[in-house]
Amino acid sequence: MENSKPHSAGTNGGRTAARPPAAEAAIAALLGILGGLLGLAPWLITGAQLPVQNLWGEETQPRDMPFALLPLSQYHATTIVALLTVGASATGFALRALGPARRGPALACAAAGLLLVHGGAAVQSFAALSSGLDPEPRSSIYVAGLLGGTIAAIAAGVMALVLFASLSRPVVTLGVGLMAVPFSSWLAAAAAAFLGGPGGVPIFLTIVWHWLPAVLVGLALAWCGFKPPARLWVWAADLALLWLVPALFTSVNYVLGTRAYLGNFSEMAMLSRDILAATLGPAGGAGPIVLLALGIGLVGALILALLSRKGQGRRTAPLDAGGRL
Repeated sequence: MENSKPHSAGTNGGRTAARPPAAEAAIAALLGILGGLLGLAPWLITGAQLPVQNLWGEETQPRDMPFALLPLSQYHATTIVALLTVGASATGFALRALGPARRGPALACAAAGLLLVHGGAAVQSFAALSSGLDPEPRSSIYVAGLLGGTIAAIAAGVMALVLFASLSRPVVTLGVGLMAVPFSSWLAAAAAAFLGGPGGVPIFLTIVWHWLPAVLVGLALAWCGFKPPARLWVWAADLALLWLVPALFTSVNYVLGTRAYLGNFSEMAMLSRDILAATLGPAGGAGPIVLLALGIGLVGALILALLSRKGQGRRTAPLDAGGRL
């Protein structure tokens, strides 16, 4: 029979894959490369000159700093995280839409393409940074700290790729919870690159960046739904992340941006603890953001559930006594 051949278990929506394995692997690798470049785009369009360094060997004007594919600086720590994770998330979404028949190899090829871009950007940027720093012990500590943070951000990008490439709604929703704040930071960096003229970024956009993570998480929770009840754990995790991640970003930006404490790890740890406690508390402002996400999620999930019931009702309308619809 024509349709007797079973569909491959790895196909998307029951469609058989027409692409040969080599083509599928090449497409996945290309998606990883393009995703990596997309993530770096807000920095690249600024001219990608290394930020002015406190430990630079000689006094240099910002326009004379060397070219660097990453903005290596303690003042750009959270921006580096956004640049290295948002493109990875986009790659995961694209791979999910591609629906490869061989998901494991495709995911590995996409990760390889992504790491090619991120690894190359890190090597080039650290080479540019090391070439001009003062040869003193503090410079080694500074480079080691930036390197550790960059490696962690690259690893987080690979994790985001895996989460967003998943066919499971709860897993993708968890990925949105992890990436909502970095994505808002990435958009803010892109807006600053495009609109950072004499007038700066419009005020209303700064308000958008503040509330956007709540909207993203709320929409993701609505799409996820709360049936079966086990998905409520995803709701709890995403709302907790929405409370925690902005506080972490604020704490990191504040501590690393305070030059007086750089290199004094005990003071930095105490300052980080104090800032984190303040931002996680009632005065931190996370409450309204979490409530907005919860409200959007509940209303959206209920609307989608009602629409789904209506659609099922139309498809299973009972026959009348004469056997007609």
